[in-house]
Amino acid sequence: MASINLNVNGKKQVVDIDPNTPMLWVLRDHLNLVGTKFGCGMAACGACTILLEGNAVRSCLLPVSTVENKEIITIEGLSENGDHPIQKAWLENDVPQCGYCQAGQIMNAVSLLKSNPHPTDEEIDSAMSGNICRCGTYIRIKAAIKAAAGSVS
Repeated sequence: MASINLNVNGKKQVVDIDPNTPMLWVLRDHLNLVGTKFGCGMAACGACTILLEGNAVRSCLLPVSTVENKEIITIEGLSENGDHPIQKAWLENDVPQCGYCQAGQIMNAVSLLKSNPHPTDEEIDSAMSGNICRCGTYIRIKAAIKAAAGSVS
């Protein structure tokens, strides 16, 4: 066990935990931030995507010891009222169906638009290819990302 200093959604927190514990389980089981989902446990589906220093990363295999004192943003920290431009575009384009993958999809889309404010269709496809939507809402996901293009900072 070790004391790990975390910066999650702008809040400084300390967890006493095995340093090899995946960040996903720290978020869900220790910090009660359950918006980040478990999907595959192999960093292949994207349901567990969070932002680490502004970049999309899979939290299911990310040891908590590697993120100490780094800025971590989860879906809960993206906006207080669900009014982040990408969240609004998600709703306006009727993206969610079952909703299970949506937090990971949104976090990946935010990372994309921060690094590339006006991506092409091909760039969106490439950036989002690691996030699986079991309901198949890929066309609406792309439409939402295009709608939010230029509004994410």
